[in-house]
Amino acid sequence: MLVLFETAAGFAIFKLLDEKKLKEVDNLFEDFHTPEAASKVVQLQNFKKFEDSAEALQAGVALNEGKICKPLKKLLKKVFADEVQEQLMVWDAKLGNTIKEKLGVQCVSNNSVNELMRCIKSQVEGLIPGLQEKELSAMSLGLGHNLARYKLKFSPDKVDTMIVQAICLLDDIDKELNNYVMRAREWYGWHFPELGKILTDNQAYIRAVMAMGTREKAVNTDFSDFLSEDLEEKVKEAAEVSMGTEVADDDMLNINALCEQILELTEYRAQLFEYLKNRMAAIAPNLTILVGELVGARLISHAGSLINLAKHPASTIQILGAEKALFRALKTRNSTPKYGLLYHAQLVSQISAKNKGKMSRMLAAKAALACRYDALGEETTTEMGIENHSKLSSRMSMLETGYSRKISGKAKSQSAFASYQGTSDVRQYHIAADTTMESSSKRKLDETYGEQEVKRIKVEEVEEAAAPETPKSEKKKKKKKKHQEEGEEAAEVKEEVKEEEVEVKEESMETESGEKKKKKKKKKKQEAEEEDE
Repeated sequence: MLVLFETAAGFAIFKLLDEKKLKEVDNLFEDFHTPEAASKVVQLQNFKKFEDSAEALQAGVALNEGKICKPLKKLLKKVFADEVQEQLMVWDAKLGNTIKEKLGVQCVSNNSVNELMRCIKSQVEGLIPGLQEKELSAMSLGLGHNLARYKLKFSPDKVDTMIVQAICLLDDIDKELNNYVMRAREWYGWHFPELGKILTDNQAYIRAVMAMGTREKAVNTDFSDFLSEDLEEKVKEAAEVSMGTEVADDDMLNINALCEQILELTEYRAQLFEYLKNRMAAIAPNLTILVGELVGARLISHAGSLINLAKHPASTIQILGAEKALFRALKTRNSTPKYGLLYHAQLVSQISAKNKGKMSRMLAAKAALACRYDALGEETTTEMGIENHSKLSSRMSMLETGYSRKISGKAKSQSAFASYQGTSDVRQYHIAADTTMESSSKRKLDETYGEQEVKRIKVEEVEEAAAPETPKSEKKKKKKKKHQEEGEEAAEVKEEVKEEEVEVKEESMETESGEKKKKKKKKKKQEAEEEDE
């Protein structure tokens, strides 16, 4: 059996002299104490030395990926041209499968082979003639460094450290620009204080100061390049009646120098922002689509790297940047914050205050998926980011309006939003449903007809009342009056009969009570007479 052994100097093919040694792997190291003892177990068959470090790096990369490089392929063809039926022992099973597919050589890879490789490595200087220990260690160190650089896959488009530094520098420039502009406004305000109230834009203010210098030159200065006509007239009018103090030429030189620094910093900030946009589009395109360039870069900077951000769960991404508020809330047992850096994202800032927590939670979940897709995906595309952004947008519109809108197809007129959030509709109780008596004509109309029918009938009644009277209508009215009068007379007769009955009852009650009293008096007299006797 043959053994394929890889070194930093080249490929070596050894022949195993005694195959029975593989059966006793536990004691195999005893046969490799010295180079002489090792030469009795294995014997060098062929050795292919690398020409330079580039060829060694190419061979190392191919072996790591389980592929066959050109030097190894030539060596194996040369060796197995004579010994076709021999088996080849290799360290990596994946490499063995590749050799078997490409060259048709039977390969063996197991624990016994790995132990044999370790023993050969301990005495490789003595088994390969002309190979010194110092040279081999130097070659191994150089090849290790080259492989490490290759594994890092250094690419300017895939280094998130550049994003971290760029966003930090952008924040620093913003702070310095604010300080510089505030100092320039305060400094030049002693000479022309009215200009600060007229021009609220910092860039326009600085350009106006550099264009006119002292306020006396404002009348002859052309501001049309960066100011509108109305503002230009206001500036010139205010310069004529300004209450500021006079300044010397040296003072104006220093003020102009400060204004030049502000403009240069502004231009550099614009360039840096474009650089950051391009980097974010290359490294994290899906995260950029969801939260924007600045928020995405700040999330990466806060986590340390894109890989670290991808390891965070969605609940952690939601409150990144609000750690102080979180620990303060936990300490005081108050409600924890709902958002951190995601508060500045477009989807969260556009929604109303009551729904910001919901949107930040949904956005954090989608951002976590986007980070993992950007950091760990082999082929990064923007399809997932665009799809999730559209879903979040439709969800935001549903939360705000209560209606569900579909991107394509026929949208329903109204979603079942009332089951999740109470509506403001007030329903009145129908009192007529409580009684079992016959309802009046109006109630019957309300029950049988709709509101429109009731309105129509009422309108017809009003029209009839307003219409001129006809002889037929007069007859009907007379009949109604007769019926009403008869009904009134019958009601009066009934009342009189009732009153008479009540009087009769009262008289009978009085007579009965009088008789009872007389009987009681008689009884008392009789009892009194009996006592006297």
